[in-house]
Amino acid sequence: MTSSTRASKQKLFSSYQVFMIAMMSVLHFTIIVDFMVLSPLGAILMPKLNMHPGEFGMVVSGYAFSAGISGIIAAGFADKFDRKKMLVFFYIGFIIGTFLCAIASSFEFLLIARIVTGLFGGVIGSIGFAILTDLFAVEVRGRVMGFVQMALSASQVLGIPIGLYLATHLSWHAPFWMLVIFCTIVLVLIIRFMKPVTGHLAAKGTRDPIMHLIATVSNKQYLLAFATTTLLATGGFMLMPFGSAFSTNNLGITLNQLTLLYLVSGICNMIIGPFVGKASDRFGKYPIFVIGSLLTIIMVLVYTNLGPIPVYVLILINVVMFTGISSRMIASSALLSVVPAMQDRGAFMSINSSVQQISGGIGAFIAGLIVVETPSHKIMHFDTVGYVVVVTSVITIFMMYLLNNLVKRIMAARAAHTN
Repeated sequence: MTSSTRASKQKLFSSYQVFMIAMMSVLHFTIIVDFMVLSPLGAILMPKLNMHPGEFGMVVSGYAFSAGISGIIAAGFADKFDRKKMLVFFYIGFIIGTFLCAIASSFEFLLIARIVTGLFGGVIGSIGFAILTDLFAVEVRGRVMGFVQMALSASQVLGIPIGLYLATHLSWHAPFWMLVIFCTIVLVLIIRFMKPVTGHLAAKGTRDPIMHLIATVSNKQYLLAFATTTLLATGGFMLMPFGSAFSTNNLGITLNQLTLLYLVSGICNMIIGPFVGKASDRFGKYPIFVIGSLLTIIMVLVYTNLGPIPVYVLILINVVMFTGISSRMIASSALLSVVPAMQDRGAFMSINSSVQQISGGIGAFIAGLIVVETPSHKIMHFDTVGYVVVVTSVITIFMMYLLNNLVKRIMAARAAHTN
């Protein structure tokens, strides 16, 4: 019994699937670090480039808006080519955009650089999720998404602390130089070892890009998924841009303690992520999403109403809050991956990513309008941002309930068709 159990575990993923999980996780790590490292750099960037909170919100949302636009444009072509070729093309563009960030010297230059980075980076995540959906059955996608979600935690453990250290001790340009070098190595590995992904090309469906885009956007089942993603992203992106400035200027946390905060929170969530993914496969994606949402709501209310506190208390609050956020993301990603048919996966993921990016950009922009920086650099009205996040989180619980019921019907129909 023991040997058979061990054998079944060994057969869960092939060696190539393990490689692809690792590569897609690293790929998402680089994209997330590129986006997230800007938020903790806010406390350094705003005075360096003479930006006020509204302008910094524009820099953050500029990436999101351009990513959303490029995702919609790419959606029509997403299922027309080998997914590997699509991935390599957009990743090269992403590296070029990150290079421009590394040499930026003004608010205007940085804004343009972020827009260029978003034009390419916004499509990469959707291609990666389409590849994973092609390679893995729905029964194990929670586990797969759990491992990929570790990229978010790894960005806190490695990317953000290292980026903050380099920015603090060298220059704010240094984290982007680090990313350019690391991403180039990842690109070489993808080109050398990744196999073509062409299974979707054999599926029946229109090959005309415009018609494919229209058919995907007008699909009623897909519209529910896009609407759910809109609310998920709007709330999720609102806290991120001003978290570092709030922690340092309002809560009395130093930049070195901020690095420790991200490090410890990331390590804890790296450990928790795979267990959440496994739990979502075992107990259901929607129950885990609800638990994660309730945890997020409670901790957001606590976090956004804090005053000066010891760093260890803030670390504990962040660990619990990010556990809730990660649970929501893992469960929702696994559920959303079931919705599209194989011939629509690339287009669906591209549009869904665009909706996520644009909604997130709107959220970041709105947050920039809500918060106010006082002459002493304190962030005011951050609690208002928290209340908005809570409202969107409550609505998404209901939206995800509808989506979960839709997924059940889709799976039953596919099972009946197979039989």
